[in-house]
Amino acid sequence: MRKKKIRILHVAQAAGGVDRYIRILLKYLDKEKFENILVCSQDYHAEDYKCLVDSFEQIEMSRAIGGNDLMAIGQVRKLIKKYNPDIVYAHSSKAGAITRVADIGLKNYCVYNPHGWAFNMRCSNKKRIMYTAIEKMAALFCDKIICISEAEKQSALEKKICKENKLQVIFNGVDIEAYECGKHGAVKRKELGIPEDAFVVGMVGRISSQKAPDVFVKMAKFVKDEVPNAHFIIVGNGNQEAEIRKYAEDNDFSENLHITGWVDDPMSYIELFDVSCLLSRWEGFGLALPEYMMASKPIVASRVDAIPNIIRNGENGLLVNVDDADGASEAVLRIYQENGLQDKLVAQGLKDVHDRFDARRVSEEHEKLFNKEMD
Repeated sequence: MRKKKIRILHVAQAAGGVDRYIRILLKYLDKEKFENILVCSQDYHAEDYKCLVDSFEQIEMSRAIGGNDLMAIGQVRKLIKKYNPDIVYAHSSKAGAITRVADIGLKNYCVYNPHGWAFNMRCSNKKRIMYTAIEKMAALFCDKIICISEAEKQSALEKKICKENKLQVIFNGVDIEAYECGKHGAVKRKELGIPEDAFVVGMVGRISSQKAPDVFVKMAKFVKDEVPNAHFIIVGNGNQEAEIRKYAEDNDFSENLHITGWVDDPMSYIELFDVSCLLSRWEGFGLALPEYMMASKPIVASRVDAIPNIIRNGENGLLVNVDDADGASEAVLRIYQENGLQDKLVAQGLKDVHDRFDARRVSEEHEKLFNKEMD
């Protein structure tokens, strides 16, 4: 019987969804059995991890590939030697590459979670080939790769990243307990200039190509033509914000489009939605989907990558084709007009989020993996 705690050193570069994932994972890992150290980029905030980790270390680590990567590899290797962990757990592709190189020759169990494969992004063929080659090479230097959906596992097998026995699927999850016990209604419609009787359609995600905000606003125009009191919320920020605002202005509904910017807790805004959307062009998982379910919101989502692993068309949401603004608007209007459809989708979504996407289950599955490998 193992008496001492299992020491895990987590390495993370990307913030946003990965940051939230790590916080929830650490929250429900058994603190009597596990000691956690976080090595992260400057995008993370120590106060967020005050009660979650035993040690917090920040290093220079950027998303872009560059000369600083060699320095980051050296810093991570130094910290691995300093803490001598039982398990090294790398989160996201950049931290994954740096950590696995840094860990070469050191005695520990190395786990990698890409949180969505970089080679599945919409990018040039040259970049896709490069990302695939990096993943194949780096896979040689870890013991287990966590896939956040079945679609991610299939992508790895199709690209021959590694043998199947190195892959394990652990679905993402949301903190149902914190949400159900927390405060609701923190944000009011009137604060955004939205009438109480408005029909509100929203999305959570970066305002960048992946999340298809351009498709969302085209859909919004079609819906606004049919439902004059419709309003639209985008919870997030990103490099396409000016373009999105201009489209709304050019099509005379800028006063009905509300962009919140980045927020730490999107649930307060999701509660304002009547219909929630995730119209991504590619998606490793789509954490917004179980968040929508948790808030009892009907869902319209794109039929791509991992999303059909989560959304079953006509059961817990409606699926539309990628880049199909017409189809998305028809689905939104169907929920608005069809008696009983919203209640049906919401009821099944609530059941699914409790059965399949509870954050406690994510931590429990990690504990089983860690305990198995350390026994």
